[in-house]
Amino acid sequence: MKKCITKNLVLGVLFLSIVSCAGKAAESSDVNSGSGNCNGSSEINCKNKKEMTYSKKYTNADFYKNGEFQQDIALDAMKDMFSFYDVPFTELMEKDMWVTDFGLGDFENVGMGGIFWVNDAEQGYFAHAIYLLPGQMIPEHAHVKTDFPAKHETWMVNKGWAYNFSEVGEESANMPAIPASHGAVKSKNFVVQKVGEVLPLKEIGTYHFLMAGPEGAIVDEWATYHDNGGLRFTNTSAAL
Repeated sequence: MKKCITKNLVLGVLFLSIVSCAGKAAESSDVNSGSGNCNGSSEINCKNKKEMTYSKKYTNADFYKNGEFQQDIALDAMKDMFSFYDVPFTELMEKDMWVTDFGLGDFENVGMGGIFWVNDAEQGYFAHAIYLLPGQMIPEHAHVKTDFPAKHETWMVNKGWAYNFSEVGEESANMPAIPASHGAVKSKNFVVQKVGEVLPLKEIGTYHFLMAGPEGAIVDEWATYHDNGGLRFTNTSAAL
């Protein structure tokens, strides 16, 4: 009888050990394999991340040193946002992505990152990714005819959200503050453009701009050929 009890106890302990190890292995597998866009996070961490929102982490104190724009720090800020939104930073982005404060010295509020995936003058088409940190705006601008037609464009938000401004239409209520470094704008009609929404330029040749919400924004743009010679900023000190 004593031998049976001892044997059963040993078998019970062995069974519990096997179950415990199997559970840990499964948990480890879940963490390492990941799911969806959480890049290896556990299910709980993935859920928590989806419930979080991105927020501003860098300011002009980081972006400028002795009055000089620090492009490497600006790029670090963009990479931090990419990491949150699970946007891979590819070799092509490493080579061709750019950041700019448009010469206005206020990258925290007026600036952008971007990459031209294609800008084909012969075939007349353009594809662009726009990267805006929280609260950051592209200077107001229009595209005019040069040797090429005035640029027509359409935008889709992929991450975060943005105010999409146009000079076409009545002035909208509750307009967000325009940074003092930019100055007055002509575009006073806006819509809040959310993930998956596609909006075209309302009228070719008119002034417009995007401003990210507090979560930042990653936006796809498709357009006709982009000729820098046809770019006109409201703030004449701005330059791309």
